[in-house]
Amino acid sequence: MKVYHNIHPSDSKGYDTSRLRKEYLCSNLFEKDSIKVVYSHIDRLVAIGIMPDKKILKLDDFIDKKQFGTNYFLERRELGIVNLGGRVEVKYKGGSFILEYLDSLYLSKETESIEFLSLNESEENFLYCLSSPAHHKYDNKLIKQSDARVIKLGSQENANARIIYQYIHPDVVRTCQLCLGVTHLEAGSVWNTMPPHTHVRRMEIYLYFNIKPSQVVFHFMGEPSETRHLIMRDKEAVFSPSWSIHSGCGTQNYSFVWGMVGENQTYDDMDFVDMNEMK
Repeated sequence: MKVYHNIHPSDSKGYDTSRLRKEYLCSNLFEKDSIKVVYSHIDRLVAIGIMPDKKILKLDDFIDKKQFGTNYFLERRELGIVNLGGRVEVKYKGGSFILEYLDSLYLSKETESIEFLSLNESEENFLYCLSSPAHHKYDNKLIKQSDARVIKLGSQENANARIIYQYIHPDVVRTCQLCLGVTHLEAGSVWNTMPPHTHVRRMEIYLYFNIKPSQVVFHFMGEPSETRHLIMRDKEAVFSPSWSIHSGCGTQNYSFVWGMVGENQTYDDMDFVDMNEMK
């Protein structure tokens, strides 16, 4: 398990590209028949990449129990899952769900004995998960793409026409603090989240996908007066502290999974930054 520490914005100002990538970028999240776990001290968010192939993967086998101090992973946590690959079954004590491509699953606090298995060996399987601390037990729920709350934003004129699917959202499923969804940029659009914003009440993490091998996304971060960028490739994730902007521009259209935790679950609670203030 890789651990990321919280960083003061004044420290980030002096980082070169290598240090920025080391402190904020999550690469190599997916490995066949393995579960990769990344722990961030920013709001104690955990990002997980799961790639079941020939084996049944048991989540607790890949968890550092000393890091969490609990008997099993979701004893005091909740978990959101998005399927970015082939058909997969998620089992747990007392039930199971089958996830198709771009389905999502919410697993509540006190869900035990979680396992993942591939249902189609001819396809590559990619399950991307986010977990945050939780202090109340809600119902586990499968959210099909057709069940998500859909929002269309942007325009072709501004190269930011996009469709947002809110999966784990108060209007769809009850959670303690976790919110999660997927944004797809339409053909010909490359910008997301412009004008940029921060939300000091919440932090966010992006996982970019649907990026072709010959393409990249420039992820912009930092304080509005001290912006930086990271080059992102397919299925790489980046942490965004509450003080940082978070927007991207691709060399072609792309998609990303966004996840948020913090003080509230109000998706539109953003502090927009005037473009004239950006540096």
